[in-house]
Amino acid sequence: MDIILVPGFWLDASSWDEVIPALEGAGHAVRALTLPGLESADAPRANIGLRTHIDAVVRTVDSLDGKVVLVGHSGGGAIIHAVVDARPDRVVRAIYVDSGPLGEGGVINDDLPAEGDDIPLPPWEGFEEADLTDLDEDLRTAFRARAIPQPKGVAIEQQHLHDVRRYEVPATVIACEFPSSLLNEMMDAGHPFTEELARIKHVELIDLPTGHWPQFTKPAELGKAILTAVERAA
Repeated sequence: MDIILVPGFWLDASSWDEVIPALEGAGHAVRALTLPGLESADAPRANIGLRTHIDAVVRTVDSLDGKVVLVGHSGGGAIIHAVVDARPDRVVRAIYVDSGPLGEGGVINDDLPAEGDDIPLPPWEGFEEADLTDLDEDLRTAFRARAIPQPKGVAIEQQHLHDVRRYEVPATVIACEFPSSLLNEMMDAGHPFTEELARIKHVELIDLPTGHWPQFTKPAELGKAILTAVERAA
């Protein structure tokens, strides 16, 4: 199976390095992506928006033969959902790592402080304590050293969706900060955060208790969780 890994904000393809061996070891072809504007700290980020990143992933899907599994971490969840919308016949499962699908008209996060076209990684004090669970000082230092400013346009550009067949594509949420029990309660209550997720016909939830960056804090466990979801697709 072709598995496409889409990183969250401030991260490039290398953020998946400790997760990939488990996937490749199970015989899958893995493509971890570095999205436009995140090639380096000096990369130009003007005129890069959410659609720019969506189109980059769509091009990867189109370059492959057969069906794919999409994996999106954090803000990457919004991106893979739009790719499902664009190519519902090519995606056999969408896997959301501590994230979920972003519905029509939504934005990923327009509250992050920007510097021109860039959103630098905020100070740790700017995150919720739950985000930082298991992210010890060494991991925080390594994360900050590798962090690349996020293109502002990706965070603030509205999501636009067109094909209701996206709701037919099975989804898995790997629940880290928020346990599956809470996500189920939110879906049952019609909470706006889970409104789009609740519309998907086949959703499974896998608990992986840790903070917002399991690819750093629990990479082996994350690899196993992704494999469990991929097996469902197979």
